Amino acid sequence: MHALLARRGRALLGVVGPPGAGKSTLADRIARQFADRSVVVPMDGFHLANAELDRLGRRDRKGAPDTFDVAGFVALLDRLRHPVAGETVYAPRFERAIEEAIAGAIPVPAGTPLVVVEGNYLLLDGPWSPVRGLLDRCCYVRTPPAQRRDWLLARHMAFGRSRAEALDWIDRTDEPNAVLIERSAMRADLAVDVTPG
Repeated sequence: MHALLARRGRALLGVVGPPGAGKSTLADRIARQFADRSVVVPMDGFHLANAELDRLGRRDRKGAPDTFDVAGFVALLDRLRHPVAGETVYAPRFERAIEEAIAGAIPVPAGTPLVVVEGNYLLLDGPWSPVRGLLDRCCYVRTPPAQRRDWLLARHMAFGRSRAEALDWIDRTDEPNAVLIERSAMRADLAVDVTPG
């Protein structure tokens, strides 16, 4: 981390892993450690709106790779990769309480030397492939599957799903996405093990 901050200009650090692995927790921990020099930009701000997911017939798979504005995410990373003096770039934030993204919620001033980019699909191929090239380093978050599932269950229930609904969502959406994400783990620069406690 210190090596990234020691270089001239801005560095983009990716934090990637499957749903419920602890990516947000790790990204926030890094940002707190370098509070005066960093900002977290989550990929989740590029969720397509629920109305658009309904139109596309993808609402029941929200969180899958094709339920994001990938090109918009790549364009934002490119702007962050090449800051303009005096310009603040505004990134969107996903608000779980309303299950929608909020535009312009995260300011990234030009002088911020470290941007921590957090999300599931930073290492995928296809439309996502430009993302890896815009990151200086990328760490993959590994968590024991049973723990990851427990954290997902608690998160889904905290935001209004019943236990049965949460378990169904995990099996139908989160776990298939996790398998896809885990296949791309070898593209990370390093792995970080997250365990409870």
